[in-house]
Amino acid sequence: YGSASAPIAAYMVGDTQLLFIARHGRQHNIPPDKVNYRANLYSLHQAGVKDVIAVNAVGAMTDGYEPGVLAVPDQLIDYTWGREQSFSDGGDFGLQHIEFTHPFAGPLRRRVLEAARAWSVPVLDGGCIGVVQGPRLETDAQIHRLQRDGSDIVGMTSMPEASLARELGMDYASICPIANWAAGISDQAITMEAIQETIRDSVRQARTVIEHLCRNPAD
Repeated sequence: YGSASAPIAAYMVGDTQLLFIARHGRQHNIPPDKVNYRANLYSLHQAGVKDVIAVNAVGAMTDGYEPGVLAVPDQLIDYTWGREQSFSDGGDFGLQHIEFTHPFAGPLRRRVLEAARAWSVPVLDGGCIGVVQGPRLETDAQIHRLQRDGSDIVGMTSMPEASLARELGMDYASICPIANWAAGISDQAITMEAIQETIRDSVRQARTVIEHLCRNPAD
């Protein structure tokens, strides 16, 4: 499936080995529509990974989903196009019609929520993420369309990651640092400086949750 975004980095957290791929590359120079999602997931699969925790920065469009908070969604709507979205491409993998009613349905999602609560990390349980193409941010009209469709947050990288993980038999959970109010939701201007500042704090919280999970794998 080509080259992954970056080599797998291995860390020991307690007695648990954590494998990490920088989705956007080590220099954060790969836009969301150009990420080789298949190569990333398949390289983790070859390394024996069964549980995948994805960190997906998002914007908020529903009251309660405020910048600086972590969301753990339970649903998604896919608005992306042109991405290699399946391993069932006519090759040796074989044709699959995966069941995807609940895209984050495995026990890993529950464990993420429990870890967040154990460390008093503010976390929102549930919600629908609208996955858009990027890399540009959305227009006011697009965000209000997503709202009408039932989305609470908007991001660019959850698909096809979630469905590819399902095809490989991986349990996939998403931790979404909320970086900003989406277009037209707030009177404040959206700036990359403000987004990056909020993400830094939220990602630290996400790392706390992941570290707790690694140190307490039986939870």
